[in-house]
Amino acid sequence: MRLKDKVAIVTGGAQGFGLGIVETFAKEGAKVVVLDLNEEGAKAAAKPYGRKAFGMKCDVSKAKDVQRAVAKAVERFGKVDILINNAGTSHRNRPMLEVDEATFDRVFDVNVKSIFHFAHAVVPVMRANGSGVIINVGSTAGLRPRPGLAWYNASKGAVNLLSKSMAVELAPDGIRVCALAPVAGDTPLLGTFMGEDTPEMRKKFVASIPMGRLSTPKDIADAALFLAADPGHFLTGVVLEVDGGRCI
Repeated sequence: MRLKDKVAIVTGGAQGFGLGIVETFAKEGAKVVVLDLNEEGAKAAAKPYGRKAFGMKCDVSKAKDVQRAVAKAVERFGKVDILINNAGTSHRNRPMLEVDEATFDRVFDVNVKSIFHFAHAVVPVMRANGSGVIINVGSTAGLRPRPGLAWYNASKGAVNLLSKSMAVELAPDGIRVCALAPVAGDTPLLGTFMGEDTPEMRKKFVASIPMGRLSTPKDIADAALFLAADPGHFLTGVVLEVDGGRCI
């Protein structure tokens, strides 16, 4: 097992990419803290793993929620080895001037400010332990943006660059920071990205991916496992495109 005795926090872990990461990490021996706005979903995701996992409600845009969750993880498992900043949201696909300020703020609070909150809560714990891995889930949207998603694209561009900035600063502490840049996947956010979830729109999105399909939770979980486990021990500042060739 590649993550035996490691402790991992996964945000947005009740569904989609986050749930795929929870399942893969638990199978690989990690103790997992599942965080999500959906408390019941977080607890359900953790339930199959007994005392080696627990789920709790966490609004990643709120500093108090984040601090409470990290404190609970340390209380329960004694440390945090891996943090997966996966929770994310988007505005619906539409012209940039049709997105209101409240929606813009929510996108940046969840996608970007959450990383700020978790850095303040987790980095001191990892420094005390002398090691750690932080994986931020960015997006191909921050590398090869699609029309109609201007503010979401910008938030994920910030995640991609922030990951590199964190990697440079935290390397002397033994903390690695990388990002994943998934292409669109068949998750609850897909309809938001497309504007409308129709067979025609799905076909259009798939046509932009050379390998001919959307990403899956397993694709993203396998990439996260590679970066978090020993094979990725000399990788930091990497923005790994898990995209079937979308960014070529």
